[in-house]
Amino acid sequence: MANSVKTFLKQAGKDYQNQSVNPPLIRASTIIFKSMQAIKKTQKKYQRNPLSKNFDYGRKGTSTTYELQKLLRKIENCYQVYLTPTGFGAVFLAVISVVRPGDEIIITDSVYSPTRLLTEDYLKNFNIKTKFYDPKNLNDLKQKITKKTKLIFVENPGSNTFEFQDLKKIIAIAKKNKILTALDNTWGTPYLIKPIELGFDMSIVSATKYYSGHSDVMGGTLAINKKVFKKVELSQKVTGLRLSPDDAYLIMRGIRTLDIRLEKHQQNALKISKFLSKQKSVVDIFYPFKKNTNQYKLWKKYYSGASGLMGIKILSKNKNSVIRFVNRLKLFAHGYSWGGFESLALYQDKLALGKRSFTKLHNNEHIIRLHIGLEDPNDLIADIKQAIKSIK
Repeated sequence: MANSVKTFLKQAGKDYQNQSVNPPLIRASTIIFKSMQAIKKTQKKYQRNPLSKNFDYGRKGTSTTYELQKLLRKIENCYQVYLTPTGFGAVFLAVISVVRPGDEIIITDSVYSPTRLLTEDYLKNFNIKTKFYDPKNLNDLKQKITKKTKLIFVENPGSNTFEFQDLKKIIAIAKKNKILTALDNTWGTPYLIKPIELGFDMSIVSATKYYSGHSDVMGGTLAINKKVFKKVELSQKVTGLRLSPDDAYLIMRGIRTLDIRLEKHQQNALKISKFLSKQKSVVDIFYPFKKNTNQYKLWKKYYSGASGLMGIKILSKNKNSVIRFVNRLKLFAHGYSWGGFESLALYQDKLALGKRSFTKLHNNEHIIRLHIGLEDPNDLIADIKQAIKSIK
């Protein structure tokens, strides 16, 4: 890419034919042709180059979804990007493309709980076994590998507890054992880290989050290298997972400001992290702000910045008082998802964390997930200050 990502995000997708800054919104189920010969010609073109926009049916996409794919291929620096209706749809597509009955998957213990449900519970019905490794101990990952291991699925940082891992070591382990790799990169996005460049075979982002940035659309993206292309192409075809042109248009519009928003999210999150570090009831902050820690070093090794999502651990014998703290926040709404312009707060109980083997909560420990939005950070700090007095 000749220009920087910042410039590319503002310039990509312009439509001079229609004299439009953004690509037009094209909705289509039936793609029409003037003759049968024209259909066959288009199909042959697609077979020769499946990255082209020679579509013969709406399930394969329209020019709107194609423009988003083309933009994402550039910023991911990958072979192809698939668009799914939800972020979790991208997780499903990645996993189902490369594992078959009798195979084994090894996954970060602190993975997104629906990913755990898919792999540990649902896929066992198809004779696919899942093991979970300690994200702070890669020797544990090594010891769990067998001849049946076909996929190492990493979430970095971990869900809710935000453990950073040594990604190059994981890739080296996988390559040595000829195992495919996938990384859930929703927290960082390819603006902060490019997993395919690093050596991962698949990179997942929930477009619902920072790509959209406005909490009004759902979608997912799966970026891949050429090695797994045929497997993912077939799975996408038979599952029918496809993002609508309307959602692609909204994501395309939102992603223009990805760089500006992420930088502001980080500025606000750093300021709030420093404030929270001085609060007696807060015993840990899951965010890379404290230098000379191992987690900070692992973050700094791979990322060019941080996003706005963090966790805090509160020590209290009174669970209700911790929930009262969350409820008393006025500028933080309470709801699932994150990555929009607004701040959010959620009390994360053991069910939300999932059935973890290593990253467990001990008695009187409570985790609050905070998404630090684009509001004035001083207002957010004042809001936390008045609410945190509730904790007993």
